[in-house]
Amino acid sequence: MPQRVTLVTIGAWDVPKLRAFYKRLGWYETDWSSDNYAVFKNAGCMFSIWSMDELSKDAETTIPSDPGFFRGVTLAINVETRELVDTVLSEAVAAGARINRPASDRFWGGRSGCFLDPENNAWEVAYNPNAVFDENGAMVEMNG
Repeated sequence: MPQRVTLVTIGAWDVPKLRAFYKRLGWYETDWSSDNYAVFKNAGCMFSIWSMDELSKDAETTIPSDPGFFRGVTLAINVETRELVDTVLSEAVAAGARINRPASDRFWGGRSGCFLDPENNAWEVAYNPNAVFDENGAMVEMNG
């Protein structure tokens, strides 16, 4: 099996609303994105939004009944400098996110904070002094 993640899809109760949030972050969509299925271009991995109903049918599983529940997954945006953590968290709030863990220096030597998007998907924004990025901004290694 190839050791890679190429696409992350989250289920949404309101695809147009969540799509608009990620567009307010300044993320670029593919040309074939719509209010039914949106796909955003990212360094290293594509990110998509699909209706919770359709995603659960496709996965042949049940839909959680509470849109506010913690899904047990945290997505991450790793950045190149300590200062960028605070900048990115501020940009997320300006786009409609809610901070659930303010930025702070961490025991492992970096800095991070967390926000929730409008449907409570958890995102960590982190600076790791051991992270190595490629020319496209994809994190390719963590030394040390």
